[in-house]
Amino acid sequence: MSRLSDGELFKIAEDWFQSKGWKSFEFQRKTWEAYLAGKSGLLNAPTGSGKTYALWIPCVLEFLKYHEPYDVKPELQVIWITPLRALAKDIQNAMQTFCEDIDVRWKIGLRTGDTTTTERQNQKKNAPQAMVITPESLHVLLSQSDYPNYLKNVKSIIVDEWHELIGTKRGVATELAISRLKKLSEGKLKIWGISATIGNLPQAKRVLLGEDFYKKAVSIRSDIEKKIEVTSVMPDEVEKFPWSGYLGVKLIDKVLPIIKKSNTTLLFTNTRSQTELWYQAILKEAPNLAGVMAMHHGSMDQAIRNWVEDALHEGKLKLVVCTSSLDLGVDFRPVDTVIQIGGPKGVSRFQQRAGRSGHGPGETSRIYFVPTHSLELIEGAALRTAISNGKFEQRKPLEKCLDVLIQYLVTLSVSGGFRPLEILEEIKQTYSYRLLTSSEWNWVLEFITTGGSTLGEYDEFSRVYNDDGVYKIINNRAAHRHKLSIGTIVGDPAMSVKFLSGGHLGTVEESFVSKLNPGDRFWFAGQNLEFVRIKELTVLVKKSKRKSGLTPSWGGGRLPLSSLLSDQIRSKLQQAISGNYEDPELQKIKPILDVQARMSMIPDKDSLLIEKVETEHGHHLFFFTFEGMFVHEVLAGLIAYRMSKLQKITFSISMNDYGFELLSDQEIAIEEALELDLFSEKNIYEDIHESINMTEMAQRKFRDVATIAGLIFQGYPGKNIKARHLQASSGILFKAFREYDEGNLLLKQSMDEVMTLQLDQSRFMEAIRRINKQKIILKETEKPTPFAFPILVDMIRRERLSSEDVTDRILKMQMQLERSVSDN
Repeated sequence: MSRLSDGELFKIAEDWFQSKGWKSFEFQRKTWEAYLAGKSGLLNAPTGSGKTYALWIPCVLEFLKYHEPYDVKPELQVIWITPLRALAKDIQNAMQTFCEDIDVRWKIGLRTGDTTTTERQNQKKNAPQAMVITPESLHVLLSQSDYPNYLKNVKSIIVDEWHELIGTKRGVATELAISRLKKLSEGKLKIWGISATIGNLPQAKRVLLGEDFYKKAVSIRSDIEKKIEVTSVMPDEVEKFPWSGYLGVKLIDKVLPIIKKSNTTLLFTNTRSQTELWYQAILKEAPNLAGVMAMHHGSMDQAIRNWVEDALHEGKLKLVVCTSSLDLGVDFRPVDTVIQIGGPKGVSRFQQRAGRSGHGPGETSRIYFVPTHSLELIEGAALRTAISNGKFEQRKPLEKCLDVLIQYLVTLSVSGGFRPLEILEEIKQTYSYRLLTSSEWNWVLEFITTGGSTLGEYDEFSRVYNDDGVYKIINNRAAHRHKLSIGTIVGDPAMSVKFLSGGHLGTVEESFVSKLNPGDRFWFAGQNLEFVRIKELTVLVKKSKRKSGLTPSWGGGRLPLSSLLSDQIRSKLQQAISGNYEDPELQKIKPILDVQARMSMIPDKDSLLIEKVETEHGHHLFFFTFEGMFVHEVLAGLIAYRMSKLQKITFSISMNDYGFELLSDQEIAIEEALELDLFSEKNIYEDIHESINMTEMAQRKFRDVATIAGLIFQGYPGKNIKARHLQASSGILFKAFREYDEGNLLLKQSMDEVMTLQLDQSRFMEAIRRINKQKIILKETEKPTPFAFPILVDMIRRERLSSEDVTDRILKMQMQLERSVSDN
C-alpha cells in the first residue's frame, strides 16, 4: 500500500526544482510518470537539459511512495551504469545532493577501476542504496560469490550515455549484465537508457532492453532544442597548398583571445598526444595561464585527474586541455566555451563536445572549430549544417562477440557456477546473442571446460569443470587471474611513470618507452621529463629544464571519418561548384578551390576525380573519394593489387580523409585499368584478401580477442607482461589454431572483426557502389594540386627522402607551387 500518491511525490520533485530556481520540463515529467508506472524505456535528450534528474528523481520518489525517508536498509536498489569514470563522480555528487536536500537517507556509492580496496570492502559490508558503476566494475561484482544476494533487491538499472556504449564490446558486456539482473529480480527490474541523439534510436532501445523487454518499453524524446553556435577559427590567409598538422598550432594567436574572454574553456583534442602538444604550446605563448590551466587525459594519474575535475567544479581553472576523458555533464556551469582542435570525424561527437558548454536548460552551447589545415574548414561548414538539420550518425550494434561471452561465462563460474540451459535462456534474450546457434553455444562450453580440440592437453586452459550440471571454477589461482582480467578494453601494455624522488604521473605505452635511451627527454602530464631507467616495469624519470623533447604516442588515436560527415563534405563541394559560398568557411577557402578548379577540377557528388602527375618522387595517381582514412586504406590496397595484375609494378601508398595516392617509379597504366573496370565488385573480397594481408591483420586482432576470452594473461598489478611476450603468446595460439583447429570460432571472429570493424566492410561496399555510379574523370596535371598536396606531404613525412629538415622541405615545395600558380 502506497504511503504517498503520485501527485504528492511529483510535488516533492517540483518543490526541489523551485528551490534551485529551475522549472521541470515536459520530458522529465513524462519520464517520472512512466517510471512510477513500472515501465522501462529509452530517454533521448540533449546534453545539459537535465536528463539525469529525469531518471534519478523517480528512483527516489518510488522509495518514498512506500517508505519513510529514514526507513533505509543497507541494500542496493539502483544501479547507474556510466561508461566514463570522470562522469561517474559528477553523477554521484548530483544524486547525493538531491537525496540530502529532500532528507532521504540514501547513500550513493561509486564503483570504478579507481575505487580503493577499502571502499569496496565497505560497500560489501554496508551496501549503498544506489551505485554509480562502470560496465567493467559491474562484471567484477558478478564475479563475487555472494552477488545474487547482494543484487537481488535491485529495482532498476539505468545506463547513462548509451550512445557511447552501443556498438562496442563494453556495450555487449552491459547487455549480458542486464540479462543476469533481469533473472535475479524475477522480471521486476526496470531498465532505462539515457542517450544523446543517434541515427538509430529505435534499434538502440532494442539492444539495451533486450528481446523480452523492448516491445513494452517506452521512448521519450525531449522537445528542447539545444542551441549550438559553431564558429570556425579562420587563418588570416589560407595557404593554397595546405598540409595537415601545420596550421593548427599556428592559429594559437587566435585561440588565446577566445580563452581570455571566456570564464572557463574546455579545449578538446582527438588524441592524448595532441593534448600534450597543445598544452605545451599554450603555456609557451601564454605563461600567465600557469596555475589556472590544466591537462586531462586517460593516461594521467587518477589523483591528478581528480584534482582537475574538482578545480573545474569550483571554478578555479580557466582552461583545461583534454580528450574525451573529461566528459563532465551534470549541471557543469563553469564551462562556457568549448574549442575543438581538428576534425572530430563525426557529427554526434562534435555535438556532444559542444554540449559541454552552456550546460543548462535554455543556455547556448558555443564551440569553436580550429582546423589543422585549411581544407579542413570544409568540415566546419559541414558540421554546422548537419547539426542544424538534425542529422546524426547511427551506431551499429555488435553481434555474437564470443570472446565477451566466454569471459562472462567464466565470471559466472568464478562466483559459484551456472547451469548452461538457464544461462542460455537469459543470453538469448540479449540482442547480441539472440541468433546464437546451438553448435556455437556447445563450442563455447567445450572451450571454457577443455580449451577446445587444440588446447585440451594443457591444464591452464581447462578453467571450468562440470560439477553435476553446474559449471564452476574451484582453482583459486585461475579465479584470481580471471578477476584481474575482467573487461573488454585492450591496449598496448602500459608502464607507470614515476619520479626518482617519488610521485606517480600516469602511464605511457610500452611501445613508446622501448624507443627511449637514458637521457632522452619527453613531455608528459605537462612536464618535460628525462628518462633515467626502467625498474620493475616502472619508467623512472626526473624533471628536465630543457624546452625540447618527444611527445608520447598512444594506440587507438585514429578516428574514422563517419559516412554522414563525408557525405556532408561532398555536399559542401557541390555547393561551391554551384557558386554558393554563403558559409564563411567556404568563402575563406575559395582561393584554394579556385586554384584546384584551374589546375584540375572540383569533383561534384556524381564524379570521381583521379589526378595523374609526375614529380621528382615518381609517378603519382591521386584518387579523391572523400570516404575517410579507413575506407581509403582498403581501397588503395585493392586498386594497387588490381593494377599490379595488369603490369609489373610496385606502389607506395599514402592517404588522408579526402583521398589516397599510389606512387611508383614507373609510368602507371591507369587508362588501361579504367577500361577494364578497375572498381568492379567481381571477386572483390578475394582481391581484398590478397591485397592487404588479411592473415597478418587477423593475427593482430586475435590478440585482443584472445585477451578478452582469457587465453592471454596480461599480468598482475604492477607486474605487467611485456608486449612482445603477449604478442608472441597470441601468435603461437593463432598459428596453432590455424594449423590444427580451423573451425575455432575465436579465429573466425578475428577474421570477421577485421572485415566488419577494422575495414568497415559495409561502409567500404557502399563506397564501391557509389563510385560505380559516378563518372570517373582522369586529369593529367603539371604539378600536384591543392587537393593532392596534403597527401603528398604525408608520403614525404613517412619516407624522409633526404636529410634536409622535413618541415623546411615541405615549406619549400609549398612556396614553389604557390609561386608557379601566381606566375600563371
